[in-house]
Amino acid sequence: MEISVNGEHLVALPIGALYFAARETLIFSDLHFEKGSHFATKGVLLPPYDTRTTLRRLAPLMASHQPKRVISLGDAFHDGAAEARMDEADADLLKSMTRSAAWIWILGNHDRAPPALFSGGVEQALRMGRLTFRHEPLTGTEPGEIAGHLHPAARVRAGARVFRRRCFAADGERLIMPAFGAYAGGLNVLDDAFAPLFGEFRALILGAGAVYAFPSGALLLDPQANHRRFGSAYGMTIP
Repeated sequence: MEISVNGEHLVALPIGALYFAARETLIFSDLHFEKGSHFATKGVLLPPYDTRTTLRRLAPLMASHQPKRVISLGDAFHDGAAEARMDEADADLLKSMTRSAAWIWILGNHDRAPPALFSGGVEQALRMGRLTFRHEPLTGTEPGEIAGHLHPAARVRAGARVFRRRCFAADGERLIMPAFGAYAGGLNVLDDAFAPLFGEFRALILGAGAVYAFPSGALLLDPQANHRRFGSAYGMTIP
């Protein structure tokens, strides 16, 4: 689906990534590599294949778009020891991807330090044209901001059925990206955490092979709400 954010034209992809064709740049957020193994260290046993699943979704995306630049929009690694827990084959696949394009790691709240094993530049935030890429959205009006962190998801009714899917949240001025990681989950876009960011907006819901736009007034609440706090980050500019 073609969309505009602060006058820049982007494509929202059904897999949950953005393509910025004018800059040959692929953007995704919240990979959360090794989240499963992190929970295992806490005694919560989940199938330990989330990193591989995420990489197997990412590899064909990289192959089909052949981007010159990649922006990983924060929380690529679930914790500071995630790299050390990666399976060797998974790490090799990620290394090959990071060498295939100019890779930029935007730091997040889960990965506050740059990766040691994988190539690429590291930034707190990145300015590109009329867009600013950062992990945690700033509160208030921030034209051109593209952020992650909140893992947006939307709940909608279609006939007699109710669906809940990951989504982009966008109002034409800013956009919050869905989490890409297999175990990342999603927070309802009607939750209070999104209130400082948007008035009226659209949920661009990820479907099988397409993205579907719903106005915020057509969305449904979850039975319970969560609350998040926001941070800020500033960084370099690409003219």
